[in-house]
Amino acid sequence: MIDWKQVNEYAGKENPNPPKRVEKSEEEWREELSDKVFRVTRKHGTERAGSGEYCEAHQPGLYACVCCGTELFDSSEKFESGSGWPSFSKPVQYNVIKYVEDLSHGMHRIEVLCNVCDAHLGHVFPDGPNPTGLRYCVNSSSLQLVKKSD
Repeated sequence: MIDWKQVNEYAGKENPNPPKRVEKSEEEWREELSDKVFRVTRKHGTERAGSGEYCEAHQPGLYACVCCGTELFDSSEKFESGSGWPSFSKPVQYNVIKYVEDLSHGMHRIEVLCNVCDAHLGHVFPDGPNPTGLRYCVNSSSLQLVKKSD
């Protein structure tokens, strides 16, 4: 199971190999994505706290990368963090998330990206619930909810 120590090791060294790769030019992404989604996922933007469509969502399903469709988080791992962004305690597989040290805005954080297409998702913090202790703080614009079939 991934924990804060493993996250830091990935961010400081080599990330796990992704299950596949999707690579497109900036122009191709710009044509496929809305302006808002492009700004968040391809330009590392951030939604205003509390403004995302999945902040208060509680439907069962899987949250996939809006850019490439890779399943990233299960709704059963979603929790109310009070941060203003959807929060998850772990990804569906260890190798679908890429971890990158982020020193922007005078802070030291760990950015999380889709490991398949490099879409910016948000950041991960060590203040989540057990057993991982992680809080993946993710922009709604970088996700799409894929409902589970009954």
